Amino acid sequence: MKRDTAPIAITLGDPAGIGPEIIVKSFRDAPGITRGCFVAGDVDTVRLAAQALAEPGRVPLPVALIDAPADLATVPPGCIPVLQAASPPPTPIAIGEISAAAGRIAGGCVVWAARAALRGELAAIVTAPLHKEALAAAGFGFPGHTELLQAEAAAYLGRPVTEVPVRMMLANDELRTVLVSIHMSLRDAIEAVTVDGVLQTLRIAHRALAAVLGRAPKIGVAGLNPHAGEGGLFGSEERDIIAPAIAAARAEGIDADGPHAPDTVFMRARAKRQGAGEFDVVIAMYHDQGLIPVKYLGVEKGVNVTLGLPLVRTSPDHGTAFDIAGKGAADASSLIEAIRMARALAFRSA
Repeated sequence: MKRDTAPIAITLGDPAGIGPEIIVKSFRDAPGITRGCFVAGDVDTVRLAAQALAEPGRVPLPVALIDAPADLATVPPGCIPVLQAASPPPTPIAIGEISAAAGRIAGGCVVWAARAALRGELAAIVTAPLHKEALAAAGFGFPGHTELLQAEAAAYLGRPVTEVPVRMMLANDELRTVLVSIHMSLRDAIEAVTVDGVLQTLRIAHRALAAVLGRAPKIGVAGLNPHAGEGGLFGSEERDIIAPAIAAARAEGIDADGPHAPDTVFMRARAKRQGAGEFDVVIAMYHDQGLIPVKYLGVEKGVNVTLGLPLVRTSPDHGTAFDIAGKGAADASSLIEAIRMARALAFRSA
């Protein structure tokens, strides 16, 4: 199937969280954005979410079971197409509670979607939030979506995982940031700041953003230490690791600049009403350094994109929100933006 005609799969996420709710709200509130999409999930879970969100006296949004992505073409407008991508739970999932049963469904849906996308049956996958503890309780040996998808891609390509490097990009209308390291302790993340790691991140960000922008991106690089080390007074990583990686990237034609003080580089990159920022993307040295500024600008518009995979994957920029799950209060805006970005990335590169 050609990518420009293939559907987009939205994975269920943890059924105990807000994933099913925001999926139903996306189909209800943004039918133009969700056209050509289906849910890789559990039919009963989606039906229950649709019933819970139905207005008093109104019929719930109908859910249509499909057996394969190609069946999407037969689904009437106004329905939520769902493919049963994981075994149904033997007993109902308790909303707002961590469980292996919920993690098993969430992880199984992602594995199904990843394999379908790698076979070329999908244009992209959009992943609703899963819970890392539930995923681990279910026996998945990965800390999150990114690592699970990386492993699936490596297995499909017949390569070691180390030969399929991936990076996380968080993006909204104002700021993009790509991370050198993802889910690890801060102590380990500091050790992960190596010349090879920073250079690899610059290469991945350059390739991905060049495809999106249609030109070479301007890349700002954050330092690791306060004031970007202040000439070695507060640490030597900028001088000994980050600057050499930038020099190597520039020698390859990559427009990278830095290292810059991490407390100001994101402000310099932020797009404002009067125009674009100084950089198209900022390379952050560790998870929270890059995610805090993007999330501060608004979780409801943030999108998580995995770079380096042989498939397109996006996700909303928030978690399972167990505290509000099942209450009808979850905001679907970030998921809608993730679907919109997945479509743009998939069909631009088709």
